[in-house]
Amino acid sequence: MHDILQALSDFQITPWKAVGFLGMVLFTSRWFVQVYATRKHKRVVMPLTFWVLSVCGSVLLLAYFTVGKNDSVGILSNLFPAFVSVYNLVMHVKHQKNNTTDGAAA
Repeated sequence: MHDILQALSDFQITPWKAVGFLGMVLFTSRWFVQVYATRKHKRVVMPLTFWVLSVCGSVLLLAYFTVGKNDSVGILSNLFPAFVSVYNLVMHVKHQKNNTTDGAAA
């Protein structure tokens, strides 16, 4: 218990920790966005904001783990989700564009 209290009393926010915390908040907040959209539409929905938050959170976390911390576990655990998030964001935008184009032609 003493070690935990000591660690908390020595806690300092560095610029890179701020980047890491912001990335964590963005990456986590995407689930609140998804739950809200799902409840609103009464079906499972992955809104554009979900993917934007995923990409932004992943990029910030990768920056933190690469430059700020130099932690290979953090890098590897955020690298794959970053690629998946970018892919899904691109697919979402393409799908929205195709729906808009198809609706205008009809």
